[in-house]
Order: sequence, then structure tokens, then C-alpha cells
Amino acid sequence: MRNQTLVTEFILQGFSEHPQYQLLLFTCFLFLYCVALTGNVLIILAITCNPGLHTPMYFFLFNLATMDIICTSSIMPKALKGLVSKKNPISYAGCMAQLYFLTWSASSELLLLTVMAYDRYAAICHPLHYSTMMSTASCSVLAAGVWALCAFNTAIHTGLMTRLNFCGPNVITHFFCEVPPLLLLSCSSTYVNSVMIVLADAFYGVLNFLMTVVSYGFIISSILKMRTSEGKQKAFSTCSSHLTVVCMYYTAVFYAYISPVSSYNAEKSKLAGVLYTMLSPTLNPLIYTLRNKEVKAALRKFLPFLRN
Repeated sequence: MRNQTLVTEFILQGFSEHPQYQLLLFTCFLFLYCVALTGNVLIILAITCNPGLHTPMYFFLFNLATMDIICTSSIMPKALKGLVSKKNPISYAGCMAQLYFLTWSASSELLLLTVMAYDRYAAICHPLHYSTMMSTASCSVLAAGVWALCAFNTAIHTGLMTRLNFCGPNVITHFFCEVPPLLLLSCSSTYVNSVMIVLADAFYGVLNFLMTVVSYGFIISSILKMRTSEGKQKAFSTCSSHLTVVCMYYTAVFYAYISPVSSYNAEKSKLAGVLYTMLSPTLNPLIYTLRNKEVKAALRKFLPFLRN
């Protein structure tokens, strides 16, 4: 058998196939990154410093903002560097680290959106038992469970990835390290990895989506049974922001990832990557702020120009 030289670093292709747009993309991505960081940090500060926002709904929003910061920060600095340089190498260890933190935060966000849907279900369908169903202890267990379960699941996927051999080529057809393009570069069997991806897609993509749909089915049914139009409007306003975020996030996930690895499409995956790693973390704070009077009131303490 001839010796095989194992890959010690990868090259992120990024958007090098469209060099004429790289300056424009750099400007847009830098703007989105700054807005995402600023918006999510302000959300975290507003919830932390305002006792009136220490409720289950805002506790989960605090966790969502934290996940957004981890998600976008795990890939944006490297992606921005790739847009201003001819080559964008990333070490093997750096690639695995990026893969871990991105997958951890993205999967945690999917699971947390389901938990937030359950919170809205409890608030609207069982208002008299809401304080019991969503007690401080229950919320802490749910949030810790989301972080821990997704960290464990991500550790399995990353661990399986480190067992693969990469003998070259080493160009990742994406602007960050992601499972499907990495599997295509492996020169060893990826059967176990593919099976685990299918199981993860079934749990995070399909099961969580169905649980969210069921929760909103009960919510809509309860809202329609309300007698007054004011009650219906108030009930719907408490979950409209979350429903908007859910629709936006699952659109990107289903568009890119609910498909076999063998049918991986680089262009489609890059577009979806922009949606859930940049656009979603940028829009989430805006959606929750613009539709929520309590959050806007809390943010006025940090942003004097909002007081006018």
C-alpha cells in the first residue's frame, strides 16, 4: 500500500467563484454581523437589567440571543477574512472547532424554538396553570436540557468526523466548515456519519417541526374560541414574533439540509448558510423588538434616542 498524506488544513472556497461581488458581499456581511452582535447584546442586557422581563418567555429569548451570538461569531470572522484574501485556509483543528460550535448553536436554536412554542401553548391554552407549568425550575431544566442535549449530539457528530481520513483534495465548497462538504472530501467510509445525519435530521428537522406545528394548532384553536376581538388580538400578539422567527428559520433549514448528502448542492447550501448564520441572528432581535412593547421600553434605558 502506498503512503497517504493526510490533510492538515482545508481551504474554504467561500464566494471565490464570484470575485466581482466580493467587496459588496464583504460590506453586507460586515454590516449584518455588526447589527446581529449589537441587537442580540442589547436584548441580553435589556432582559438582564429589567426585572419586569424576568419571565419564562424572555428567559428563553435571552437563551436565543446567546445562541445567535455563538452561531454568527463562529463563522463570520473567518468568512469576512476570506472575502478580502485570495485564499482562506483553516487548520484541521480550527475546522473541527468551527463545526462543533456552529452545529451546537444552530441545533440548540431549533430545539429552543420548540420549547418557546410550548411556552406560548402553556400561556394561551392553560393560563391558570401557566405559573406551575413554566416555573423557574421548569424553565431552567428545559434550557439546560437544550444546551446539554445539543452539546452531546454535536460531540457525537464531531467525534465521528475526526475519525475520518482526509487525503486530498482539501477545498471545502462553502464559506465555513459544514458536515456535507466535509464528508464529500473524506477518503474513508462515511456510512456511520450519514446514518447519524439522517437521525439528526429526523429529530431536529422533522420531529421538532411537528411538535411546533401541533403546539400552534392548539394555540390557534384556543384563540378562535375567545369571545372578544381584543382577547384574540392580544393572544396572537404574544406569539406572532416567535411564529415569524420559526417560519424564517425552518425555511432555511428545510431548503438546505433535509436531503441526502449525496445530493449536496454547494450554491444552495451557501444561500441557506447566509440565511441561518447571518440573516436570522440579525433579524431575530429586530422582530422581537419591533413587535414587543415591553422589550422596546427596556431598550430605551440603553438607547436614549428611542425615548423620543
